[in-house]
Amino acid sequence: LEKNAPVISYGANADYIFTTARRTPDSPPSDQVLVVCPASTTVLEQTSTWDTLGFRGTCSPGYMLRTETSVANILPVDYAMISAHTMLPSSHILWASVWLGMADAALAKARAQVRASARKSPGTTPLAARLADLLVVHQEFEALVSDALSRYEDFLSSDQEEPTVGFAIAMNNVKLRASTLVVEVVTGVLALIGINAYREDHKASMGRLVRDCFGPQLMVSNERIRANNAQLVPAYRG
Repeated sequence: LEKNAPVISYGANADYIFTTARRTPDSPPSDQVLVVCPASTTVLEQTSTWDTLGFRGTCSPGYMLRTETSVANILPVDYAMISAHTMLPSSHILWASVWLGMADAALAKARAQVRASARKSPGTTPLAARLADLLVVHQEFEALVSDALSRYEDFLSSDQEEPTVGFAIAMNNVKLRASTLVVEVVTGVLALIGINAYREDHKASMGRLVRDCFGPQLMVSNERIRANNAQLVPAYRG
């Protein structure tokens, strides 16, 4: 198998790489399987670098992948089913959970600022009111992730062979909404704290959170997911 992969996260450090491939050389591009590539029989030639504004930890350069494989290393299920049953919902829920964690970290800084302000000026609560508004957004975020997890658990326990169109749209929407809610919370906290949040040398610094919170809309582009939803909604009957 030879594949020019624009992104392989952690490829240089992985013991195994999972990659998609056409089922046979003559198969159409849509007929794909998932192949397990052990590092011991796989050669990676790096073709690009990974120097990004945030998300450096994902370490996702491109590679030319070459591997000698066998049928034993091909998962015996269509990749389309793996994607619909496992990859798409679990990825979107796990990503949303990470982004919720970023929102949690931002709110912790906001609470510290509100408490400090209350100690300096007892009886005044302008910052507390702004924090209360942000908590509304944060609770929506928590509910989004919790509901998505419950939906996914219900699907897995139902033994349905195929996810419904509604389920697929809902899982896509988790990613779309979570990627904007994290920006709402983080930038809201930035405004609440003020200039100290913009200072890298201050304990209230929001630099890393502000930098990273805009990445989710780009990491698997929201426009790509919206386009996928647009193909699904004509068949969605509620």
